[in-house]
Amino acid sequence: MTQYHIAQLNIANLMAPLDSPQLSDFVANLDRINALAEKSPGFVWRLQTEGGDATGIDFFGPDLIVNLSIWESIEALHHYVYQTAHVEIMRRKKEWFHKLGEAHMVLWWVPAGHIPSLEEAATKLSVLRERGPTSEAFTFKKVFAAPSEPAVGDEEQIWRYDHQRSHGSGDYSH
Repeated sequence: MTQYHIAQLNIANLMAPLDSPQLSDFVANLDRINALAEKSPGFVWRLQTEGGDATGIDFFGPDLIVNLSIWESIEALHHYVYQTAHVEIMRRKKEWFHKLGEAHMVLWWVPAGHIPSLEEAATKLSVLRERGPTSEAFTFKKVFAAPSEPAVGDEEQIWRYDHQRSHGSGDYSH
């Protein structure tokens, strides 16, 4: 059993209210995409309200929506994000969300069984914004091994994701 899982936080700045016609396609796809995540290999947990999504959580501000989830591995999360129907939604993000001028997605390792709070996630995002990718907070562009895994040289990690990117596995500016 893996000693660590990968946590991810992603925030997005809405262009309009969730109940607006502009966001109707985004909202209409939430249940389908969330169900796809939950059925995906390697999925562990996601933040959600009793209603089944996280759009009502305004921890980062009233116009910012949040996605916080845990996966068994970077590979499992990467596959879901860039090689399933989820990528169709990402391709349309410019229709629904303002571009943020700073990092809006962060990855970090958590001990298996640990569920991060929004406060912890916000701290990791701040670390990434202040210091860039480190073993404490990073992105798909520069991945760091879990604390219990043998160290892998940055060049090998970067090559693996650059190689996948060059072979059509997704937009890494997410």
